[in-house]
Amino acid sequence: MSQETGGTPVKTSVIVLTYRRATALLAVLRALAPQCNAAYEVLVADDGSPAEDLAALQRDLPGFGCPVHHVWHPDTGFTAARARNLAVRASSGERLIFLDGDCVPNPRFLAMHALMARPGEFVNGSRVLMSQRLTAQMEDGRLDVSEAGLAQWLAWRLRGDVNKWLHLWQWPGAPGRTETGFRWRGIRSCNLAVWRADFVAVNGFDEQFSGWGHEDADLVLRLHEHGLHRRNGFLATEVFHLWHPENSRLDASRNRDRVIERQQRHQKRAEQGLLQAVGAADVRVTRLN
Repeated sequence: MSQETGGTPVKTSVIVLTYRRATALLAVLRALAPQCNAAYEVLVADDGSPAEDLAALQRDLPGFGCPVHHVWHPDTGFTAARARNLAVRASSGERLIFLDGDCVPNPRFLAMHALMARPGEFVNGSRVLMSQRLTAQMEDGRLDVSEAGLAQWLAWRLRGDVNKWLHLWQWPGAPGRTETGFRWRGIRSCNLAVWRADFVAVNGFDEQFSGWGHEDADLVLRLHEHGLHRRNGFLATEVFHLWHPENSRLDASRNRDRVIERQQRHQKRAEQGLLQAVGAADVRVTRLN
């Protein structure tokens, strides 16, 4: 299912960010594949993984009912903003869903995002944190969490393997979803949907943000300054966030200060964003299916 306007499905591009973690990415793609049809396309936004990761994708990619492309640029550090912008430039959808390569979508992920799409809003998704033990089982295919029932989720919660279980009750029409003002808490670029026209209007992610932290808050701030409202995706758009060691946060304070400065001057457009990501000679786009 994709968002429909006047009965016509809207083309949707799913942008999946990845870096040096092919087993996690394949777990994400295995969950995404049954949800895709001809109204979708998937673009893997690769932030510079080695050639063996692409080989693993080409060998083990599940069957998709839509095109899947791999968009790669060289590894120059943590440059998630650039990787996502390059993938958007290679995409064709009217709606963009951003997903991280360690965030496994729930079985109705795309359908829920479609139901929640509204003009003048972006959807800020939700996530469930998975333990290192469950992550290992999900990555090697031993565990499909979509098959787990309430009793299993309660047991995992009591054991500390997950941080929540209420997502089992999907309620896309729940009240209190829409926020008109900017708020830092809960921003999720690992699970975020926006209309392409709005993403273009704010010039996408700002590539001046390097290293971990707050390039997502910067985008959300500029979307609000553009006039959009935030629609929260709890009890609908959950992804299962696979465990990983914490990233270095050396740049987090500098990046946060940059967002605060932009908030004070009501900045709407990225200074080094989607428009400036044109014609990069070091980018490779590969069709995977």
